[in-house]
Amino acid sequence: MAIAKAVKGALAGASMIRKMFEEGSELKKKHGAEHVFDFSIGNPDLEPPRAFHEALLRLAEEDKKGSHGYMSNQGFPDVREAIAKKASREQGVDLSGAHIIMSVGAAGALNVILKTILNPGDEVIVSAPYFMEYSAYTANHGGVLVTVDSKDDFNLDIAAIAKALGEKTAAVLINSPHNPTGRVYPRETLEELAALLREHGKKTGRKPYLLSDEPYREIVYGGVTVPPLLAVYEESLVATSYSKNLSLPGERIGYIAVNPKAGELDDLLGGLVYATRVLGYVNAPALMQRVVARLTEEKVAVDVYAARRDAFIEVLRKTGIEYAPPEGAFYLFCKVPRRGKDGPGGDGDFVQHLKKHLILGVPGSSFKKPGWVRFAYCVDETLIRASAEAFKNAVAQW
Repeated sequence: MAIAKAVKGALAGASMIRKMFEEGSELKKKHGAEHVFDFSIGNPDLEPPRAFHEALLRLAEEDKKGSHGYMSNQGFPDVREAIAKKASREQGVDLSGAHIIMSVGAAGALNVILKTILNPGDEVIVSAPYFMEYSAYTANHGGVLVTVDSKDDFNLDIAAIAKALGEKTAAVLINSPHNPTGRVYPRETLEELAALLREHGKKTGRKPYLLSDEPYREIVYGGVTVPPLLAVYEESLVATSYSKNLSLPGERIGYIAVNPKAGELDDLLGGLVYATRVLGYVNAPALMQRVVARLTEEKVAVDVYAARRDAFIEVLRKTGIEYAPPEGAFYLFCKVPRRGKDGPGGDGDFVQHLKKHLILGVPGSSFKKPGWVRFAYCVDETLIRASAEAFKNAVAQW
């Protein structure tokens, strides 16, 4: 008996990030980890803050009845209240625990949202480049991902989004700070997008949701701040996690914040809770809910990522590789250099060429942006600096 055609097709185009990560593991076995410059996967290497370990140990030692049992699918009430206070500060609106749904990471949050809002054939607009799993998340729930180009500086192209809007548009999905470019969308751009969506709603009778994927919100540089989406547009939801700001990707803990001004709010909240249950998550991990509720003022050392970013930029400048200056997250999105006498080369070719020099990155085609390569700098700074000679040789031979 064959597996589903959709899954079989998806396997054929499996995540290039994971593929490069697995290839990196093999190269490390062969050459030694210190000789392989693996910048393929955004897996934070910083340890969680000390406060995380302290809270985890303290809660693990508790013998409070019901600590590890079922709770409301929405999450523990006291946890949601604590997180609502944090989200209210970030989003510039007054949220209560009723507007928070605890989730199994940001990926779980996005799947819950899309399950709740999509009818078969509904469209979700996203700007390229974008995190490739968005396509699968949308398809999971009968939707269609509609891709538009971003501007040359990787800001949202509002005119392109306007052309893509239609009667089937259910949502526009943004990601800021952005993977893979590190771009932070300015408030003026979000306000322009909000005005566009309101006008579209008046014309069609269906106001699209604005969804923001924000796991990198607290990893920003040089005084940059991430604008509050919920304060800008009423039909908005934020999906986020503690994978990056607390370095807890394996714990799969995050939440959804729902704008209290959203239309049909009770139905929306009820739908999100229902989707959490029927998608099989049931609820977010109980112990991790209670841990993160005690860490609302904590985050990893962002200055470490800033130093790594600067070190990587120094390496790139010496080779002449052009890049998009990142304002947040921990990625450098770089242009594929011209290929000397052979003319332009593809990003896939360049990634394979880099691999010969034991450098691993992800081709921009995986993010629907050919001609670029993504490097993740959530690795030790010594490894970044040690890669300089390999980059120099790789570009010279390219």
